Amino acid sequence: MAQKIGKVMAQVAMVMNLDKCIGCHTCSVTCKQAWTNRSGVEYVWFNNVETRPGQGYPRRHEDQERWQGGWRRTAAGRLKPRAGGRLKKLATIFANPKMPSLQDYYEPWTYDYEHLVTAPLGDDIPGARPRSLITGDPMRIEWSANWDDDLAGGAELASNDPIVQKIGDKVRFEYEQAFMFYLPRICEHCLNPSCVASCPSGAMYKRAEDGIVLVDQDRCRGWRMCVTGCPYKKVYFNHKTGKAEKCTLCYPRVEVGMPTVCSETCVGRLRYLGVVLYDVERVGKAAAVKDEKDLYEAQLDVFLDPDDPEVQAAAIRDGIPERWIDSARRSPVHLLAKRFRVALPLHPEYRTMPMVWYIPPLSPVVDALSETGHDGEDADNLFAAIDTLRIPVEYLAELFTAGDPGPVKDVLAKLAAMRSYMRRINLGRRPDESIAEAVGMTGADIERMYRLLALAKYDDRYVIPTAYGVDEADRGVIDEIGCSLDFEGGPGMGGMGGQVPFGEASGQPQPASVETFHALRDRQTSDGHSGPARRLNLLNWDGNGRPPGLFPDRRRPAGRDEEEAR
Repeated sequence: MAQKIGKVMAQVAMVMNLDKCIGCHTCSVTCKQAWTNRSGVEYVWFNNVETRPGQGYPRRHEDQERWQGGWRRTAAGRLKPRAGGRLKKLATIFANPKMPSLQDYYEPWTYDYEHLVTAPLGDDIPGARPRSLITGDPMRIEWSANWDDDLAGGAELASNDPIVQKIGDKVRFEYEQAFMFYLPRICEHCLNPSCVASCPSGAMYKRAEDGIVLVDQDRCRGWRMCVTGCPYKKVYFNHKTGKAEKCTLCYPRVEVGMPTVCSETCVGRLRYLGVVLYDVERVGKAAAVKDEKDLYEAQLDVFLDPDDPEVQAAAIRDGIPERWIDSARRSPVHLLAKRFRVALPLHPEYRTMPMVWYIPPLSPVVDALSETGHDGEDADNLFAAIDTLRIPVEYLAELFTAGDPGPVKDVLAKLAAMRSYMRRINLGRRPDESIAEAVGMTGADIERMYRLLALAKYDDRYVIPTAYGVDEADRGVIDEIGCSLDFEGGPGMGGMGGQVPFGEASGQPQPASVETFHALRDRQTSDGHSGPARRLNLLNWDGNGRPPGLFPDRRRPAGRDEEEAR
């Protein structure tokens, strides 16, 4: 008997393939430049890349016994914020101690570059001492956003990882058994966000049209309860404006069909963006299941099949445009998380139902097998080696499945099967369907998953429909979609963004527009050079250069205009 479909809603979600992350921090830098390059948010990284095992950023943010983030399930089966309900929040509204200090993030600094120029002539080369961007005083650098970078295998750092402390002897610190992998993190834009529930002023909200969680800067009163409530510690406090800020999933770009800045600039092409349809009436029940290890399956059950005619009819009934339904049918997120089941949520035990999912890393197993003289791509060898991975399955399970190693092993087995199956094809051998059947898949499924994970093009990785008010017929009419957060002191890309009055960087940053979207799309997907934009917006021109069509062509022979006029 088919389950009754409640209210259907759409969520823009992300998947990251950790097998491809090389820890270059390009995503962090471009996000920083786009969103947090203003005074007051020097320590803020909406996107950061952590080396695991490690303490993360802010330091030990996963220790919920200390920070009290996320939800807890009561004996009656209801969910309450771990930090306390309304009465406790009211009692501590003017003093909230359950949040990281500046030292847990890091005290931002610059260097005394002027001393390099003004130092008196002498035998010694002058140096540039670090100075605090908060106080301006000289300081000693002791922590930063990527302090653990590439240093996760040693006992000094890894022993402070809350997950390592939880699983105990499963992690060895001998050099021969050291391991590490990179974990990029952004706001999870959860289906059941505890940050929204923690906000006393109602400034934090989840957008109904695409599920993006935002902060209303006009309503925010700086109580900082949202910082405590977020178990991922991806809500930050701007000490200049007194407002909370967080990752916006680059919604001005998403609204016109463009991927997020972190996704588009990712060197490893490990990020996928797409639409997921879900039944909002099942969210509360799924987040409140008794056993934490059942949360992963419960969240999958909330997702709806966009190819089901009944789901499509229910989505249209609830006001979801047909182009959003079509995008959900082509969504790489739905394929990887729901159909192929190789993407897992980050810390489902927080009961927030996160919507940024991860494909766990498998890479080291192939090299480890090859070093022993065995065929590192053989299916039998790969399946047998999963239990002895250099990256302990138990560690991955604590990250992605609330400690249940079963789903993690299933994912790693599918990734191993994909490698072995496709290797036979690349060597000119016949496909071996038994490899796919061993992991509950078909050969066609494995080939489709391979093309998505290894060879996916731009349009396959980013399937993002335009906003509800932006129809296909309007693309030639809509000129600019502005950012409502772009005001002096606000968290948009303008305001105190370090703009200069003259030169190449003069003027406001060019907003995301329908025209620039198409120009960007043509340039990144075409084999040749794309043509110029259809028309120039003078509001975005800073006076430099000669844009085509703005001035008469100097190369035209004299008298040509008069001849054309006649």
